[in-house]
Amino acid sequence: MKNRTLVLTGLLLAVVCFAVILISGRSYTVKVPLEEKEGRFEDYSVEIEQNVQAVSLAHQRVENGTLYLEFRSVHRGKAFVDVYGPEGPIQYIRLYSHYFGVLTYEEYFGDCTGGRIIPVAVSLYLALILWTLIWRYRSDVRRSLYQYRNVKNLGLIIYLGGLLLGLILDLFAAGGIEQAARTTLSVASSFAYVALPLAFIVSVLVTVSNIQLMHKEGRNWRNMLGFMLGLLVCLATLFPHLLGEYLQRSTSTIIDVHNEGGVWLYMEMAVESGVLVAVSYLESILLATIILGIKAARRIPAFDKDYMLILGCQINADGTLTKLLKGRADRALEFARMQEEAAGKKLIFVPSGGKGPDEVTSEAEAIRRYLAETGVPADRILVEDQSANTEENIRNSAALIREAAGGQEAKIAFSTTNYHVFRAGILANRQGVPMEGVGGKTRSYFWINAFIREFIATMYAERRTHVRVILVMLAAALAMVYVVYLSNIL
Repeated sequence: MKNRTLVLTGLLLAVVCFAVILISGRSYTVKVPLEEKEGRFEDYSVEIEQNVQAVSLAHQRVENGTLYLEFRSVHRGKAFVDVYGPEGPIQYIRLYSHYFGVLTYEEYFGDCTGGRIIPVAVSLYLALILWTLIWRYRSDVRRSLYQYRNVKNLGLIIYLGGLLLGLILDLFAAGGIEQAARTTLSVASSFAYVALPLAFIVSVLVTVSNIQLMHKEGRNWRNMLGFMLGLLVCLATLFPHLLGEYLQRSTSTIIDVHNEGGVWLYMEMAVESGVLVAVSYLESILLATIILGIKAARRIPAFDKDYMLILGCQINADGTLTKLLKGRADRALEFARMQEEAAGKKLIFVPSGGKGPDEVTSEAEAIRRYLAETGVPADRILVEDQSANTEENIRNSAALIREAAGGQEAKIAFSTTNYHVFRAGILANRQGVPMEGVGGKTRSYFWINAFIREFIATMYAERRTHVRVILVMLAAALAMVYVVYLSNIL
C-alpha cells in the first residue's frame, strides 16, 4: 500500500469517527453507583449549575443499584451537576456541550457517546500501517536482504507492533480523546522503560568487552562506542523520570508542575514523552540492525557462484594475515568446498585490498599467498590490490570480474567478518553489484562493539529518513500532549 493511500485511509477513518460521534454524541448517560441497592429515582435529585442552558436532564432511573442519568446537549457551554441522595450529595459531574452539539463527560475532550470508535479506528489504522510495513519488508528482503530500508521497516515493525499490542490491551479502557491520548503516550513511551533493564545489562557487558577490546586492540574512541551508546540509552531513558521527580519536589514558583491548569506541567510531559518516544524508536532500530546483521551473517548463499570476493583488512607487520583477515579467507575457502561438494562448481577467488602506509605489502597479496599455501592454484586467484576501503573493494573487484568474465554476467559471493556482512552487502547493492555474503567468526570481546559500530554506520547512512520518522513521532506526541493540555484548561 502506498503512502498516499495510507494518508487518505487515515483521513477517511477520521471523517468516519467524526460522523459517528456527531450523530450519536448529542446525549450522554452518566452511571452513578449507589450505596443502597434498593431505591426509587424519586429519592435522588439532580441540580445543574450553568450560565447558559448547555445541557438538560432528559431521563433518570434507578436500576440494579445504579442511578442512570441521561443528559442532552442544548447549547454550547459547560455544566456542573450535583447528584443528591437521601443522605446528601453523592457525586459531582462536569459536562461540556460542544459547538456541534456533542456532549463530553468530565473533560473537554472526555468520554462521549460513540467515542469508543476512536480506539477502534486508531487500532485499525495502526494495524493497517503494520501490515503494510510487514508486506514491504518481506517484499524488499525477497529482492535483496542488503538494503538500509529493511532496517527502518523492521525497526518500525518492532516499535509499532509493541505499540499496537499495548493499545489493544489498554486503549479500550480509555474514555474519550483525552484519555486515549494519555494512554497512547504512555504506551508509546513504555518501550524505553521495558528495554531499560536489558539496556543496562547490555551496557555492562559492552563495558567489559570494551575493556578487553582496548587491552587487546588499543585505546581509542571507536573501541568505546558500545559503552558510550549503552550509557547514553540508560541516561536518556532515566532523564525524563529524574527530571519529573526533581520538578515534583521543587518549590520553585517559576516552574510549577503541580498546577494542572498551568503550562509547565504539560511542557514537562512533552519533554518526557518526546525523549522516550525517540529513545524507543532508536532502540527498535538497534534491535532491527542486530537481527538483520545476524541474519546476514548466518545466511548461506546459493551454490551457483562464479567468484568469491575476499574483503581485505589490516595485516600483521610481517605481512601475514591477522586472525580477523584469516577468518575471512578461511570462510571463503569453506564456502568454496561446500559449493564444490553440493554442485560440483569451483570458484575463482578475488582477494581485495591495497597497501596501507604501515603495511609491508598489499592486503590482497597477503591473502593470495595464504590461498596459495592452502592449495588454491594460481589460475583460480584474481588479485585486486588498489582499494582503500570496502566500497572501493567492491567497485574495483566488480570491474576486474567483468573484465575477466568477458562482459558476461557473473554470480559473485563475498567473504568478510560476520558483523560486517550486512553493511558490505548494502554497499554492493548500492553500486548495482548483486552479491551474497558469508561471515567469518570474530573474537567474543569484539563483536558486541562491532555491531554497535554497524548500527551507527547504518543510522548515519539513512540519517535523513530516521530524522523524518522521529520528527513525525514527536509531532504526534506533542499533538497528544496539547489535547491533554486543552482538556484540562478549558
